[in-house]
Amino acid sequence: MPASTLRLEPTLEHARVSNLRSGSAWSQAAEGELEAPLNAALEAGYRHIDTAASYFNEALIGKVLNQWISSGRVKREDLFIVTKLPAAGIKPGGPQKWLSASLQKLGLDYVDLYLAHVPFCAKEDAAGSPFPVPMQFEPDTDHAGMWRDMEAEVLAGRAKAIGLSNYSKRLIQIVLDNCRIKPANLQVELHVYMQQKPLVDFCHQNGITVCAYFPIGTPGSKAFAQSSFTRGMMKLPDLINDPTILEVAKKYKKTPGQVLLKHIVQRGVCAIPKSLSKERIEQNIALFDWELSKEDTAKIDALDKGKAGRILSFLFLGIPESHPAFPFQDYP
Repeated sequence: MPASTLRLEPTLEHARVSNLRSGSAWSQAAEGELEAPLNAALEAGYRHIDTAASYFNEALIGKVLNQWISSGRVKREDLFIVTKLPAAGIKPGGPQKWLSASLQKLGLDYVDLYLAHVPFCAKEDAAGSPFPVPMQFEPDTDHAGMWRDMEAEVLAGRAKAIGLSNYSKRLIQIVLDNCRIKPANLQVELHVYMQQKPLVDFCHQNGITVCAYFPIGTPGSKAFAQSSFTRGMMKLPDLINDPTILEVAKKYKKTPGQVLLKHIVQRGVCAIPKSLSKERIEQNIALFDWELSKEDTAKIDALDKGKAGRILSFLFLGIPESHPAFPFQDYP
């Protein structure tokens, strides 16, 4: 049974974003190890699949999705596919180039939601990589020009809805001040240690749905996240083993992961858990026949650490905090 949905009003009235996505970011698994979890997610009822050009797995995801479509196990219109414009494309001309490449890899005619992955523009390397390493940054970002080209992808039918990822209130406002089609969705890091309440309120006031990545932290890729995101300079939070979460999980006879996800979706925010485990995938979707009480919600609300709870700062990319498009200098 597909997960429940939230309507994406700002861009297209018929576009919907489910409260739970199957995420595919930052995986170091081999292709065969990714294919099985994606099939398991679809079998469990996930219909909202999240990927990006810079995850380097669009071709694999497209292969699995098209197997399901061609076999009649799912209709294309029942799927909600999200991909993202990489840092190298955050400029005029970028959306058409990169979305065309993504659609070719996915084997699809359109995506349901296309997000600008980051608010800063990286200089393209000779190989044309979506994630050039080392990453060098343009001094300025033409948000208005980039967004006009995002809007053109909607008008051309290649994207049903468009949105942003990793943008702050200040940077979202620049887009709002220069748009014909408002952003439909914002995808940001959000979990019990960094609940992003002012940012979520701002988005909801402007008709923008919000989706949380790292909703349960990074338990499945801890070593990778520790070395890549923080360069070993800080200890990543362990949300799964937080005493309050364990206490609430025991009370409801749920897993800690289910409690972490439930707290998010109960706020009207979508969540993107990533797992290679069939059991975890099935557990993560079992969220819609129970509720956290006001008392327990308040206990979990109190875990918020604000910006001190952030896992992904982008400093590992080498972008200076003084850059005008650095999104976290004006938290939230």
